[in-house]
Amino acid sequence: MPMNETVKAGPVEAAITAKVQTLAPEHLELSNESHMHNVPPGSESHFKLVLVSPEFNGLRQVARHQKVYAALAEEMAGSVHALALHTFSPEEWQAQATPESPNCMGGSLHDK
Repeated sequence: MPMNETVKAGPVEAAITAKVQTLAPEHLELSNESHMHNVPPGSESHFKLVLVSPEFNGLRQVARHQKVYAALAEEMAGSVHALALHTFSPEEWQAQATPESPNCMGGSLHDK
């Protein structure tokens, strides 16, 4: 599939995305990882969610996860078998370091 082609979200993925909006996300990444498991093609049973929200300020991971699970109670009781959660406050998200690109060591194939 070309990199610029988008895949339409399935109904479970769309429901998850809509329901976590109640947590006022500043950043949201939802990945359907079902294809990595022994499930039929097109399944929506395994997801990874990266969520950055001011709702998480001052909360420990357990409390953050409880908020997400409360928002997604219907999905978690139904078709979602696994949900990997990565929850951050905006400050934690900003503090994450992005690795620097290495410095050029000089030279070029054109110089040889």
